Amino acid sequence: MSGLVKEKNLLARSAYHYEIIDVKEPNLFREFFPYNEVPKIPFNHRLVPMYTPEEFWISDTTFRDGQQSRPPYTVRQIVDIYDMFHRLSGPNGIIRQCEFFLYNKKDREAVENCQDRGYKYPEITGWIRAVKEDFQIVKDAGLKETGILTSCSDYHIFLKLGMTRREAANKYIDIVSKALESGIIPRCHLEDITRADFYGFVIPFVQKLMELSEQSGIPVKIRACDTMGYGVPYIGASTPRGIPELIYGLVHYAGVPSQQLEWHGHNDFHKALINATTAWLYGCCSANGVMLGFGERTGNTPVEALIMEYIALRGDTNGVDTTVITDLADYFRKELGVQVPANYPFVGVDFNNTSAGIHADGALKNEEIYNIFDTVKLLKRPMGITITDKSGIAGIAYWVNGHLGLDVEQKVDKKHPGIAKIFKWVMEQYEAGRLTAISSDEMYAQAKKYLPEYFGSDLDRMKKRAESIVAPLVEEIVEEESFKSLNIAEMEAKIQKLVDDNPFIQFAYVVNLQGRMLTRNISQVIDRAKYEKFDMGQDFSNRPWFIEPIKSGKTLVTDFYKSLVTDILCVTISTPVRNDIGELTGVFGVDLKFEDVVKIDR
Repeated sequence: MSGLVKEKNLLARSAYHYEIIDVKEPNLFREFFPYNEVPKIPFNHRLVPMYTPEEFWISDTTFRDGQQSRPPYTVRQIVDIYDMFHRLSGPNGIIRQCEFFLYNKKDREAVENCQDRGYKYPEITGWIRAVKEDFQIVKDAGLKETGILTSCSDYHIFLKLGMTRREAANKYIDIVSKALESGIIPRCHLEDITRADFYGFVIPFVQKLMELSEQSGIPVKIRACDTMGYGVPYIGASTPRGIPELIYGLVHYAGVPSQQLEWHGHNDFHKALINATTAWLYGCCSANGVMLGFGERTGNTPVEALIMEYIALRGDTNGVDTTVITDLADYFRKELGVQVPANYPFVGVDFNNTSAGIHADGALKNEEIYNIFDTVKLLKRPMGITITDKSGIAGIAYWVNGHLGLDVEQKVDKKHPGIAKIFKWVMEQYEAGRLTAISSDEMYAQAKKYLPEYFGSDLDRMKKRAESIVAPLVEEIVEEESFKSLNIAEMEAKIQKLVDDNPFIQFAYVVNLQGRMLTRNISQVIDRAKYEKFDMGQDFSNRPWFIEPIKSGKTLVTDFYKSLVTDILCVTISTPVRNDIGELTGVFGVDLKFEDVVKIDR
């Protein structure tokens, strides 16, 4: 079929038809991907037109893909981050959607709490396995859209799933049909598209999905997943690696409307951002990312980088509040204990510092010479100058106020005795023959030493780190049926596995509402003899870890204390145990040794 293309006033084909090529052996494209060599980049010199959609946006997977490479977030942390994404996105929804897991109680509670915010953007979507029964989870959560895994390369179809191409396509289509019957928008994740047979499987499969979409009247979305980061942005690069041809083909040959097309990339070859940008330029409306680029292996496209790229391409912010990028980075640093590299763009402590003496001199005269933009206005981050023997005592005070983010009321004056001591230490370094600048790590160490009132304690940070890792574990296990019914034998088996799987847990136990121990002593082997003094029925009703969860109904993380049993420093994390109707029936607690918490923190 052909029709008139208005923009060019010429006839062009308006429909294409491709069939799945059902090969007997997997096509692994060994000419491009020799496993014992660096992958090759093929070119066919085919030039496809650049067609940037009138409107394009960002989608986020911080709470799904981004959680697969780090300890799980607590419900409160997810809600806090979601609130900040809403502020960053602005009224026009530049961060259009956030993707969530749905499988455990904590995930579903996080979704419910975020839904209670009532925000239009980011819209909450789900992710499920390619299993028909899982659509009920999506419906129960009140979500309109969910991601579904539809792997498309022969690496996945043959080597992982053990299917032929046609078998895989039929299975996927059956699952998508079930989603449409349920009134749910399916988002098909074309896993490993940059190693797939584009014209022999991807295009014909997606054409069938578009037929289902047209028949049902429900949009079927396509997420093109560069799972291994093989995609390249080069003009004339061929499939399966060339992103211009991939996006053009999905829109032009497979008939995917741009607003139903999304790019999801990984950073294995340092191309996550430019690949996402290229997808935008060639017709993809949505680019998927994660805050700070977290993700499996080398990570995903950073949301904060996509925000900057979006503004640069559009020429205006379209309502985006870029200062929230700094708020998010500070939250990850302070609340989650994330160590952001000092030179990480936009949020690292040194990202807008100059260390060269000649640059520092120029910046002091006019910071625009060596600052990428007005970082105070856009990111609430003043330009910094790395400390040397030429900085002076005023420079020390400037560094401290800027790097500690102290507001007008908190600012340290250059006459503060702590500033004088830091300045003295700096000068002693150079008098002893030092030739290099003072690093941020060294300055932070001196600031902690001489200005301790401006820092939270290391114990507080380690306590938060332990909470972020262990609290989700204890909150998840008490949702087991054995805990709800107080089935002692089954609880003990679950607790034993928890202790075996997590060597930083020293001791774990369940007590009833009278504070008496219900389970046997379950501890690490090396600690077992120390807990022999505890018997079934031991009374713990006077312990804070028992009293507080009973009073508040919430998980408690104690301060560090000296154990009466082991005589060493430890921390306890305890959470209420409830029955099927939500009534309190006891408390589950775990003890962690200080030395193991230190290892977790590191």
